[in-house]
Amino acid sequence: MEHLSAPALAITSETSPTVRTRVQAVDIVRGLVMVVMALDHIREFWSPTPVRPEDVAQASMLLFFTRWVTHFCAPTFVFLSGLSIFLYQQKQPNRGRVSRFLFTRGLWLVTLEMLVISLFLTWGYELVLLQVIWAIGWGMMLLAGLIWLPRAVLAVLSACIVLLHNLLPAIQPVTAGTLVPALLHNSPFVFPVPHLTSFLVAYTIGPWLGVMLAGYLVGPWFRQPLPVRQRWLRLAGLGLLLLFVVLRASNLYGDPAPWSVQPRGLAYSIASFLNVTKYPPSLLFISLTLGVALLLLSWVETASGRLSRWLSTFGQVPFFYYLLHLLLISGGAWVWTRLAFGTPINLGFTSSKDWPAAYQPSLLRAYVVWLLVIAALYWPCRWYRNFRHQHSYWWLSYL
Repeated sequence: MEHLSAPALAITSETSPTVRTRVQAVDIVRGLVMVVMALDHIREFWSPTPVRPEDVAQASMLLFFTRWVTHFCAPTFVFLSGLSIFLYQQKQPNRGRVSRFLFTRGLWLVTLEMLVISLFLTWGYELVLLQVIWAIGWGMMLLAGLIWLPRAVLAVLSACIVLLHNLLPAIQPVTAGTLVPALLHNSPFVFPVPHLTSFLVAYTIGPWLGVMLAGYLVGPWFRQPLPVRQRWLRLAGLGLLLLFVVLRASNLYGDPAPWSVQPRGLAYSIASFLNVTKYPPSLLFISLTLGVALLLLSWVETASGRLSRWLSTFGQVPFFYYLLHLLLISGGAWVWTRLAFGTPINLGFTSSKDWPAAYQPSLLRAYVVWLLVIAALYWPCRWYRNFRHQHSYWWLSYL
């Protein structure tokens, strides 16, 4: 199954039902990418294709961009997670308390990824899938110690990770002796544990830690007056996009897969130019996605209207949304395949040669299910948002 792009878990700046310091732009942008994220997960369960969506030599333009637009989800969420940690820290002057909370919440996320979330995704297969929740959890545990360092040191560390990690070679094969460095930086790999199960590591820890640190370091911008913040965000966003264009056009550095002119025409050449590497996230992948995310953050702080409020509702309850949307998508696919093909089948993890003869990919089906799932999620997410606002139970910080 193509590795599912999932959201980063954000610590909200909300610490009690009476003290709240929410940043509207964060909630709206987070809500937007959560909605987009669901499309990719639905495509995996409800309309997988024998052709990889990123294969510009074979995929249709609609299939390519249906997948490509979801690339913005994971890096934006990881970045906003770091930003939200900074905002949370402003409400907790006791750094030791913040550090302990980051470590325990990160450990909780890693555990939940392995024991619960993976089951939602890999039913029918003996496999533990380690994705963005795993990477975010480890990022939080590492940040629990890193927040004690000077910000200048963190800035250098984040810059070195993001700018230089593409120089590291892929580790193949991954063995017990090379497991630790592979977990820090590698392309996706399967690591079997005899007499237990196999682990599919889709998200390695190092590059995503660099993105989380970048969000944490940008946090002070959100304490500035709105015009100043917007200007800084726009300059940073445009700078990242300029870096992407220059490096991508030259094919010199920043992504292991160079772009090329495509015989299928201009549109596919553009697709090749935009088709950057997510696993692990290359410098160009991060530059493109975070460049757009920063511009969005600069634009939506003063947004109003029904759409903004709708997206903000999702953005205020990211983990609740994430768990519920996976349950709906995965459970719905189990019911659908059982009714349609006589037996439940996890199409995303099943080789195309073993798909039922009656199965046909359909992006129309995927888009219809996507709209239905998003509509079904709104009301429970709004209820849980209101519940969080009205209560201060300790366990709400972990869900």
